Amino acid sequence: MSSRYKIFMKVLECRSFSIASKEIGYSQSAVSQAMKSLEEELQTTLFKRNREGIQLTKDGEDYLPYIRSISQAEDLLYKKMCEKNGLEDEVIRIGTFTSVSRNLLPKLLSDFHALYPGIHYELRQGEYDNIHEWIRNGEVDFAFINPKDFDDIEIDVIYHDYMLAVLPMGHRLCRKESVYLKDLCDDPFILLDEGKNSVPLDAFHQYDLQPSIAYKVYDDYSILAMVKQNMGISMMYGLVLRDFENNVVIKPIQENVERTIALACLKKEYLSKASKQLYEYIQKNVAKILEDGLLKHEK
Repeated sequence: MSSRYKIFMKVLECRSFSIASKEIGYSQSAVSQAMKSLEEELQTTLFKRNREGIQLTKDGEDYLPYIRSISQAEDLLYKKMCEKNGLEDEVIRIGTFTSVSRNLLPKLLSDFHALYPGIHYELRQGEYDNIHEWIRNGEVDFAFINPKDFDDIEIDVIYHDYMLAVLPMGHRLCRKESVYLKDLCDDPFILLDEGKNSVPLDAFHQYDLQPSIAYKVYDDYSILAMVKQNMGISMMYGLVLRDFENNVVIKPIQENVERTIALACLKKEYLSKASKQLYEYIQKNVAKILEDGLLKHEK
């Protein structure tokens, strides 16, 4: 949270209450109230309005060096706190896969970086088996993973993602409101390669069905391109398909085909302070990011 002194410096920099409020993520009324509180403390008026926007009063100019010094001191204090807590100049290594890399991590890391700007990140993208080995071998600090059959690491489930049928334009199944797994067995099937823990294959086998697998593809967006070219049909995760409906048809599947996504590490007690801080931050905030993304997608 920005102090009144830092808000003062931002208003002075922007020459506008409204622009300053947008840049620091506060409402304009909150910025105005903070400046009013500072003026009451100093028993004077700090800003005046004219055609050029916000400008300092004579008292504001007199107080400026002192307020700037306090703002700079706050930055130094915060930096020292980060250093003392192991949250400065550290690299956090994260194992991940496409849907998380595209839809969750950008917002999560951006917001976390705003809180702890001294931390850096290395992302390694793979499939579940590779990611599991990276955790076991210490090649990543923690990772996103489908926890099925991995009982030698610590996990915390954070969300569930459902699969949807992906069809080329004009396909016979496009006329249906939803499809069954058996409907997907008659065409060349493009399988998302997830390693040994294949959610779509497990779903087919559960109902004694055998898809006609024509291709096994690791990359989600290559599958979308292949479906668009009428090379086959597929099943993909809803999180991946957000904003990628152009030139393909997406249908719900009657049987619930889902995967569980968890945060995983070898042992939480082995995590550095920075890694543990980010791990817990993701746990607390992932639901809100998913909800915001879904609401945006539905508009």
